[in-house]
Amino acid sequence: MSVLTTNYLTPSGREEAWRFTPLKRLRGLHDGSVVVDQRHSLTTKSALPAEVSFTREALSPLATSDDVIIERIRGEATDVAHLHIAADAQIKEAIFLTRLGGGVDSAELSRVRISLGSHAVATVIVENIGDTILAEDLEISLAPGSSLTFVSLQEFDAKSVYTARHHAVVDKDATFKSITVTVGGDVVRILPTVEFIAPGACAELLGVYFATTGQFFEHRMHVDHAVPHAKSRVNFKGALAGKDAHTVWIGDVLIRAVAEGTDTYELNRNLLLTDGARADSVPNLEIETGEIVGAGHASTTGRFDDEQLFYLMSRGITVENARRLVVRGFFSEIINEIGNEEVQERLMARIDGELEKAGA
Repeated sequence: MSVLTTNYLTPSGREEAWRFTPLKRLRGLHDGSVVVDQRHSLTTKSALPAEVSFTREALSPLATSDDVIIERIRGEATDVAHLHIAADAQIKEAIFLTRLGGGVDSAELSRVRISLGSHAVATVIVENIGDTILAEDLEISLAPGSSLTFVSLQEFDAKSVYTARHHAVVDKDATFKSITVTVGGDVVRILPTVEFIAPGACAELLGVYFATTGQFFEHRMHVDHAVPHAKSRVNFKGALAGKDAHTVWIGDVLIRAVAEGTDTYELNRNLLLTDGARADSVPNLEIETGEIVGAGHASTTGRFDDEQLFYLMSRGITVENARRLVVRGFFSEIINEIGNEEVQERLMARIDGELEKAGA
């Protein structure tokens, strides 16, 4: 075990990127005081197809980062867990990567790379389970014409702290769909980011999060339209129940001057189920050219719809089951995009359980 080096600029909480984050609850990931255990907890769940490999190797980062935790990971982590899907591979069954938490007495610093060769098609599901302190630099490389559905499941136990950047580099005519689900942990801070590097690419960032008493979940998106004729969609939904439940969603789309023909839209919706919960939602658009197909954003935060409850209860459904059905309906649009019934039902059952524990 070792202590992180501290020759990085420690955030104070006054910076825009950190102004919502409860730094004292990050267990020292932000200031280098955390004790690090050189464990490698990410593993494959089952045998991989012949066109897929999972190795550990030395790889240079795909892109720069101004996040202090990501820079610490890159300075300390010795290798990268690399999942590679060969060119032209058509992988029909989802590839599962699973991480069982290593406890909260020390932290893990993880670098992960998922890369698809030209015209490859795959679904990758990453499951995060148990209690852990984990900082992760996860990069995704999509070669021309490839297509990836990437599912990230934060099903942590109650003491976990997870900070991560999920960065996708999307090449010509490639398609990237990301589905981020956060339903567990004490503090979870994820930066889903997309960088377009050639025309014709498409990215869809979807997500759901459900925070209950005392939990803090932050999802901070950034989509960089740096090339012409690329398309992006962002749609995140959150629900909160219980005292001091707090979520933060930041949506930031940059359309550069050269990015003519851009088509983008971002949406965030939050459902407050009880008093004492707080949802911060900040959509941003920065547009440097008027020659675009379209660009827009929307954000809504509201309380439980009593009319929906009344309608269900008038048909003999108890108030507890009525609330559960409304929450399930709210999340189902995105959960169903995962395309795996076992995972979808497991997540819905977890949401039901969190709703019951919160007394909502």
